[in-house]
Amino acid sequence: MTQTSSSTPSGTVYIIGSGPGNLDLLTLRAARLIGEADAIVYDHLIADGVLELARPDAEMIYAGKERSRHSVPQHELNQLLVRLARAGKQVVRLKGGDPFIFGRGGEEIETLVDSGIAFEVVPGVTAAAGCAAYAGIPLTHRDHAQAVAFATGHLKDGTINLDWPLLARPRLTVVFYMGIGGLAEICQQMIAHGLPEDHPAAVVQNGTTRRQRVLTADLATLPAKVAATGITSPALIIVGTVVRLQQKLDWFKPAP
Repeated sequence: MTQTSSSTPSGTVYIIGSGPGNLDLLTLRAARLIGEADAIVYDHLIADGVLELARPDAEMIYAGKERSRHSVPQHELNQLLVRLARAGKQVVRLKGGDPFIFGRGGEEIETLVDSGIAFEVVPGVTAAAGCAAYAGIPLTHRDHAQAVAFATGHLKDGTINLDWPLLARPRLTVVFYMGIGGLAEICQQMIAHGLPEDHPAAVVQNGTTRRQRVLTADLATLPAKVAATGITSPALIIVGTVVRLQQKLDWFKPAP
């Protein structure tokens, strides 16, 4: 736990990642802190059933962020965490995946540091690792990929202006978070910057949960196939020849 000021606030904020969706993938420390919390500020994409671990009298505050619809603007959310801690509460800021991988955990902690609030970060299984594993797609493989890149499919300004020459490389697995809305552009840019049209790609929706769906294709055909099947967020896009292993390594069969 880190305290960042000579002043001594009476509360602490725990920035917790709840993992990719399956409650069994929650860490033991996260489960314990959730059960002890006075207040829980939680996101839209958190592990199924995780709130049931909380005390009955815990204050629950929804702060979910969906595309173009934020229940609490980020700057207000940052200040909310400060107010709750200064009121003497043990506060859990509960996020999906890992707080430091496209989870805005760093932004929230900056405010806590500036305000002299004690905090701790509890890592979670990030969606790329969890969803790929449950989809049967190894992110690295000696015959296919010696490096992995995580990229966002939705920048702060609403564009997808990424370093495409860096991402469109052979023997690299790229995982796009929050990219379903821009899937067609992502595939087009990867082709335009050097990958062949038949380069393997996949989409994993609701990974690690009983609602999981996996669709494999290639860069040229993936957008049309996703549209035809009606897959929407939350979903990850995985680009790389490791996708060719999915049918062989597909082990997770969601219960109906």
